[in-house]
Amino acid sequence: QVQLVESGGGLVQAGGSLRLSCAASGRTFGNYAMGWFRQAPGKEREFVATISRSGGSTSSADSLKGRFAISRDNAKTTVYLQMNSLKPEDTAVYYCAARPGIIAYDPQSYMYWGQGTQVTVSS
Repeated sequence: QVQLVESGGGLVQAGGSLRLSCAASGRTFGNYAMGWFRQAPGKEREFVATISRSGGSTSSADSLKGRFAISRDNAKTTVYLQMNSLKPEDTAVYYCAARPGIIAYDPQSYMYWGQGTQVTVSS
């Protein structure tokens, strides 16, 4: 069992930056690939980024490459999402998720989810 708690969301002006954190419980954090997803009102949950168990492999949504970056610290059992040059269309609830094994891009592949953190970008 893995419990995930996101933090770091908030209100930011367009062009600003935020770093989201997702703290995981349990001593087997290194066994899980991690992902970030987001969901805007009235829209489906969409893939943002994923990172392998070791952190050696990452992937981001094509539309976000160059602005968003995922990283992890296995010693701290935490995964991060650095978000730069934020735009109003980035406004959403951001979720982290965990799955055993290799990285994946679809939310249905993830077993554990956090409660989400709101990110609001004002124009």
